[in-house]
Amino acid sequence: MINLTVLNKRVGPIRGHHPWVFSGALKKIPEGLDSGMPIKLVDERGDFLAQGYFNSYSQIAVRLWSWDENEEIDSVFFVSRVKAAYELRKSLVEKKGTDAYRLINSENDLLPGLVVDKYGDYLSVQFHTVGLEFWREQIVDALVSVIKPKGIFERSDAKKVRREQGGAEDDGAKLLYGEIPERIKILENDYKFLVDVKGGQKTGFFLDQRDKRNALQKYVAGKSVLNCYSYTGGFSVYALGAGAKRVVSVDVSEKALELAEENIKLNKLDDKKAEFICADVRAYLTGLQSGDSEVGENDFSVIILDPPAFVKDRHKIKEGLQGYRNVNELALRLLPKNGILVTASCSAHISLVDFRYMLSEAAARAGRTVQILETYTHGADHPELVAFTEGEYLKCLFALVK
Repeated sequence: MINLTVLNKRVGPIRGHHPWVFSGALKKIPEGLDSGMPIKLVDERGDFLAQGYFNSYSQIAVRLWSWDENEEIDSVFFVSRVKAAYELRKSLVEKKGTDAYRLINSENDLLPGLVVDKYGDYLSVQFHTVGLEFWREQIVDALVSVIKPKGIFERSDAKKVRREQGGAEDDGAKLLYGEIPERIKILENDYKFLVDVKGGQKTGFFLDQRDKRNALQKYVAGKSVLNCYSYTGGFSVYALGAGAKRVVSVDVSEKALELAEENIKLNKLDDKKAEFICADVRAYLTGLQSGDSEVGENDFSVIILDPPAFVKDRHKIKEGLQGYRNVNELALRLLPKNGILVTASCSAHISLVDFRYMLSEAAARAGRTVQILETYTHGADHPELVAFTEGEYLKCLFALVK
């Protein structure tokens, strides 16, 4: 194990259990270090600080996974990390009607760079750092030992990050263990969904919105619901299950909408109440506002906005906020008095405070008064290290529009 010295003026975050060590915090980084190499950090007096792995000669040089000097980084280490994460989810999330959840949430479960989602008897895995890929075999062995899945599929799609860190240029999609069906049937709060882990977005399904989908149900009985950026119809299924009289799902992906339609049928819901429109959401909302007869009639009293990240790096925050503001303004103009807006952002570079301020600006432009009824961030299967504010990304507001 290589020892690296941290400058005394930069040891504070490490002692506070922040999992990232920037290159500027290190006194010297020797040449020839391989990504994934185990690292022990010491202060300038030689006293132990933490353990981790060498990530790359990029900005984040070391990622930390232990503050115990005596902890050995071996197969037992990975089994213990997986077991701790699994026990937490089994106690707080898994139940008879729910068998899909985030199993390992990267830095927040002390396995930086690793995301594992559990879909019934199968696992979808992402290695977000080149350094962690060095430990792929030990991690897969630990997952097989603890979880005993029927199959493990890798979806390490973060090509830009991997390229910056010197990783492989492939698409990162491959079978790691067992077998994976084309579609996996999962349960979430007693609803059934088909998940495409091989070709779907992220790892196949947006598990981080489970509690928000559940919260939606009390707002929709007898109402018309517009689900924008609907993907495979998660919010749409919950809305119909809770008694919505009409649900329109809008997404640019025909493939996602086809799966959404299948998910409606899978739950034996009235598909006559469901419509699926393949369109750009902003163009669709603009058409509704202009009264375009080809778009359809606006009788929606609940609108859901769950877009992909509009801000993917910190240099595009202004443009991203403009995108959120525009689409939220359109929705606010369409909603009737006492309508419900459910609006979300998964952009890590936008804080909850910034997102709320964006909504206030959109409301001012639309001439509407907005009351926030509920605020959601991450569920229990997406825990956060208290020091790792960079890991925050999801924000979701339920609002009453006057």
